[in-house]
Amino acid sequence: MNTATETRPFEAEVAQVLRLVTHSLYSHREIFLRELVSNASDACDKLRFEAIGKAELLGDDAELHIDIEYDKGAKTVSVRDNGIGMNRDEVVANLGSIASSGTRRFLETLSGEQQADARLIGQFGVGFYSAFVVADKVTVLSRRAGAAEGEGVRWESDGKGEYSLAAEDIATRGTSVILHLKDDDAEFLDGWKLRDLIRKYSDHVAFPIRMLKQKDGKLTDEWETVNDASALWAKNKSEISDDEYKAFYKSLGHDFNDPLAWAHNRVEGSQRFTTLLYIPAQPPFDLMMGARDERKGVKLYIKRVFIMDAAEELLPNYLRFMRGVVDADDLPLNVSREILQHNRQVERIKGSCVKRVLDLIEKLASGEPEKFDTFRKAFGNTLKEGIVEDPSNRERIAKLLRYASTKGEGAEQNVSLDDYVGRMQPGQDAIWYVTADSYKAAAGSPQLEAFRAKGIEVLLMFDRVDEWIMGQFGEYEGKSFRNVAKGELPLDAADKQKQEAAAKEAEPLVKKLKDLLGDRVADVRVSARLTDSPSCLALSDYELAPHLARLLREAGQDVPESKPTLEINPAHALVKRVESGADEAKAKDLALLLLEQAEITAGAALPDPAAFVQRMNRLLAT
Repeated sequence: MNTATETRPFEAEVAQVLRLVTHSLYSHREIFLRELVSNASDACDKLRFEAIGKAELLGDDAELHIDIEYDKGAKTVSVRDNGIGMNRDEVVANLGSIASSGTRRFLETLSGEQQADARLIGQFGVGFYSAFVVADKVTVLSRRAGAAEGEGVRWESDGKGEYSLAAEDIATRGTSVILHLKDDDAEFLDGWKLRDLIRKYSDHVAFPIRMLKQKDGKLTDEWETVNDASALWAKNKSEISDDEYKAFYKSLGHDFNDPLAWAHNRVEGSQRFTTLLYIPAQPPFDLMMGARDERKGVKLYIKRVFIMDAAEELLPNYLRFMRGVVDADDLPLNVSREILQHNRQVERIKGSCVKRVLDLIEKLASGEPEKFDTFRKAFGNTLKEGIVEDPSNRERIAKLLRYASTKGEGAEQNVSLDDYVGRMQPGQDAIWYVTADSYKAAAGSPQLEAFRAKGIEVLLMFDRVDEWIMGQFGEYEGKSFRNVAKGELPLDAADKQKQEAAAKEAEPLVKKLKDLLGDRVADVRVSARLTDSPSCLALSDYELAPHLARLLREAGQDVPESKPTLEINPAHALVKRVESGADEAKAKDLALLLLEQAEITAGAALPDPAAFVQRMNRLLAT
């Protein structure tokens, strides 16, 4: 049966992906085979899992495999699997549209002048479209497991905006992808070339990849397996080379780059399982989506049978960048996600995975500083979230965090908490820090002036998560954390006496500023923080930093309104002009300018920028 053909346009995003993929992967054309084999392997995995409860889906074809053929005369390469297959609706959903929350990010990433972004293909669920890098037409024949012979589907496209659909009689379940190669890509019509690519990219796919044997330069009718077809993680570590580990990672993670590091462990005893966990060298595209969307990256196998992408159950959210596999011996094969979430054995596996990952990162920190620096730049922000999410490992995570500092090397975040504690002054009982929305804002904060004058080191924190993290991070090695902008500074007896005298002397000035500023401020007081600047904001211990409040409001979050406390430096010339000014209007402009300067340096949004500009102009003109 071959009914009338229906022609449909690709969704707009698919058309963009096709155009960008075919233009961005010209130097990595061979990747099409890895992606199609990975998709075929996934289809076999899915069938094997569904067949646990429905053995009839396998029928009399229980040996799952992937076949690759080429035809020099027809200029075609075919990748065929006997996996789960697709029905018509699934073909449309999988090949005519992209149901991926990361698609827009993918398009934005590829839109730049970047030619090395082949690592992104597959991460976004668009690996199939890499076929059009080497093919000017792609034909897909698919029949879902359990469907009748006449319920097959034929999909075809030249990748230029449309695809056709037709019903097709297909004798066996599974999917065939037939590539009609471009003239310039005839190199892939060679058995040795294809075998070499399979060994390079797909040797440890856990299903046999078969090709027809060659004899006297001609193809025979006999199939032979051309990959290792074994689970790499099930082998002894001594039998696996670094190149094999790297190749498996690339196949597993759809990444062109080598992994940064990996850990391969077998746990014996009352509960037996194997973990092979990788740290990528670069962040996966969906790293910051992990808290909202379903996370993938660590696959769960049970007795080498793929069960699901179960990253959420196997690793906490702050380790969502990890990739790898976990293969357990003792879980039931028909385990569901709901069972996983309430399973003590899974909790033990999760605890072991977290330990292995932290061990691996600690190893980089102590023995491979260049790799650790790469890790920190890629995933340091994400790791910080563990301070809140994983109290049981807080001390271990804290030792791995790095910050910029007033005694560090510019914006470089290479100061550990141990470094800081080791440099603390005699009698210092707090770890001082400041948060801001950039390094320059943190380093230029007026609240640092008194600390610099006394030689006290301050950590400069300017990542978006820092303010949230520090709100939960009480102490380290018995030393409490203190924000230089919050609360009153602890002063020794001499400084306290000096501060009290300055405050008493400035009482008339403070009262005048309070009157001029009215309900714009909660309070005005003489600062112990300032030595050079005229003013700054002071926050209560539990008040949200102004820069973070601004970001949350911009994101549409409700943030409680609060009036700032203004601290002043009475010795500063600008403050003295307020005190001595007889012109009430000018004094009010100066008072508001002191407040607005303090708000700007704290990262707050000015309530009326136009009025601020007009005020500045008036003062500059006099």
